[in-house]
Amino acid sequence: MKNIVIFGAPGSGKGTQSDLLIEKYGLEHISTGDVLRAEIKKGTELGKTAQSYIDKGNLIPDELMISILASVYDAFGREHKGVIFDGFPRTIPQAEALKKMLEERGDKVAAMLELDVPEDELMTRLIKRGQESGRADDNEETIKKRLVVYHSQTQPLIEWYKKEGLHHHINGLGTLERIFGDIQKVVDGI
Repeated sequence: MKNIVIFGAPGSGKGTQSDLLIEKYGLEHISTGDVLRAEIKKGTELGKTAQSYIDKGNLIPDELMISILASVYDAFGREHKGVIFDGFPRTIPQAEALKKMLEERGDKVAAMLELDVPEDELMTRLIKRGQESGRADDNEETIKKRLVVYHSQTQPLIEWYKKEGLHHHINGLGTLERIFGDIQKVVDGI
């Protein structure tokens, strides 16, 4: 089972590369952003709570995310080939909680892929995405807040995953094919 954490700042290409991994390896996918947007669209209590955090550019509380994650993960059943965790974990306590949740099921994270993209490129990509998709959280002010949150709260995860022996740096700038080729080398080796 190849459970993979795909990691990078907003706009680093996590969703795009996840789609390619799903197609090539038959993996399941949990995008916390997609799960939360679906709850917001349905107008659920979770969605309303999540929206209040997202509007401020803040992270969703850990307990809330872990419970969502566990239920989505369990819904895949025991026969899946692995899951891509996209947008989670974002903090060391979340990484520890994910590790514990997977261990309780006899599973583990096989690799953490860090998509590294320079900040000026991230801003360009996200503003373009906002214009094309109409995503309300892809505006310059919110993007800047999200990048500050990313750097302050999630950067330490790189060191945590290095200590776990699971970190793999991927240059996220360049052609889609070259980036995915680098990812395939990692995934094929786990």
